[in-house]
Amino acid sequence: MSTPMTIMRLIKRIRITPTLYILFLMVPLYWLLTMALKTNAEILGGFSLWPANPTLANFKTILTDPSWYGGYINSTIYVALNTVISLVVALPAAYAFSRYRFMGDKHLFFWLLSNRMAPPAVFVLPFFQLYSSIGLFDTHIAVALAHTLFNVPLAVWILEGFMSGIPKEIDETAQIDGYSFSAFFTRIFMPLIGSGIGVAAFFCFMFSWVELLIARTLTSVDAKPIAAVMTRTVSASGLDWGVLAAAGVLTIVPGAIVIWFVRNHIAKGFALGRV
Repeated sequence: MSTPMTIMRLIKRIRITPTLYILFLMVPLYWLLTMALKTNAEILGGFSLWPANPTLANFKTILTDPSWYGGYINSTIYVALNTVISLVVALPAAYAFSRYRFMGDKHLFFWLLSNRMAPPAVFVLPFFQLYSSIGLFDTHIAVALAHTLFNVPLAVWILEGFMSGIPKEIDETAQIDGYSFSAFFTRIFMPLIGSGIGVAAFFCFMFSWVELLIARTLTSVDAKPIAAVMTRTVSASGLDWGVLAAAGVLTIVPGAIVIWFVRNHIAKGFALGRV
């Protein structure tokens, strides 16, 4: 009897451990939400686990002030541009690495990954000088193109892993059946690696959305991202904690929406692809 009881206790412990871990991870998010529903006076007045007098004034400030909600619009525009550009460039590049062997292919593949390893601060000054010279400074496309520096290598690396799992015989069969390369790639091959495309799009979106240094340096007014706008809460009287917390909550929302739509692809990617 002792053995079954021991096994049951072990199972209960195994179930409790991930639950406690998830709750631990949710504490900062819960605290951010409670701060967003409080006034500055209540936040600075003392410790409390929940708002005494919940208010939506902080969210109203963000949603009615153009300088605030404009930051979300700017971030969404250049992140969407970057995701599309990164995938358009990475798909044929990953196919080439997956299907062909050419001189220096391994070295070129490693060089692409080395760009992802380099810190963004290394490239800030060259990008700033280049874009200022050609009139792209403070534009959405400038940030989108700059972010391809680290998103394209990541997308190539992910997609190459998925493509290598597709037998080459499929390419040959499609060619025999009379498909052109473009028709084969868009109608047959891309649906087969749909999970890889979803995973690559998710990571491109995520890394572009959270990146601050390059986005802040290459913009000033017209394309200023929300992460840079959040620094304007600093004033002579201190930080506007409530508005800052509300902005943080709203910043999480786009990422949560993207995760919801690509959740199945992400699960398959972790199981099948190079993630």
